[in-house]
Amino acid sequence: MLREIIGDKPRLIALGKADLAANVDTWLKHFRAENLPVVAVDAVKGTGIKNLVAQAKSLAESKTHKLAKHGAKPRVARVMIVGIPNVGKSSLINRLAGMNHVKIENRPGVTRAKQWIKIADGLDLLDTPGILWPKFDDADVALKLSWTYAISDEIHDLEPTVCKLLETLAAKFPAGLIERYKLPQPLATDGHELLNQIGLKRGCIRKGGVLDTDKALRLVLSEFRAGKLGKVTLDEI
Repeated sequence: MLREIIGDKPRLIALGKADLAANVDTWLKHFRAENLPVVAVDAVKGTGIKNLVAQAKSLAESKTHKLAKHGAKPRVARVMIVGIPNVGKSSLINRLAGMNHVKIENRPGVTRAKQWIKIADGLDLLDTPGILWPKFDDADVALKLSWTYAISDEIHDLEPTVCKLLETLAAKFPAGLIERYKLPQPLATDGHELLNQIGLKRGCIRKGGVLDTDKALRLVLSEFRAGKLGKVTLDEI
């Protein structure tokens, strides 16, 4: 969709939250092989930000210089940031701008309006709300979006969602679960069993020794989203 909309305009990919991701180098190589400029960034620590700005300015020069060649006054390059909800766009913009221009909360849909922000000499950036498709034909895609909180927790059933997350982590990134929750090895392959083990380990218990399922579900989700279950990348090339 972006390729159709952008046409011949320059495009730069920012791999956000790179500090929480596994296989970052693999993804960098993948996009570069497709001749797409790409930078891995950690907006919290500022890693990759200078490189991101430098590449954005470099990509814009072909457009701004074209105006100068025709006698027009070179104008400020305008950049638009586009991404799905809750991938750290506002944190990235705040880091680029050097101050807190944008409201940040760990939930989708916080950015409501468009606004122009100066991020460097000759470079203005348009902050836009996160965008998603109106519906999802692929259940796997919808699951991943719910795990990362691109979709609100209020619109889907948490238990099967979190149990599937635990099964995925156990199969592909088991070390984080084992270290965080001190789970016995080999790990269980059933999400409900893993949830029960984690709930018992972390004291998610109701009166009578019964598992507090809702508390355990929200614990796993919050710790996964905070990067406490190890470095994870959900998509594969």
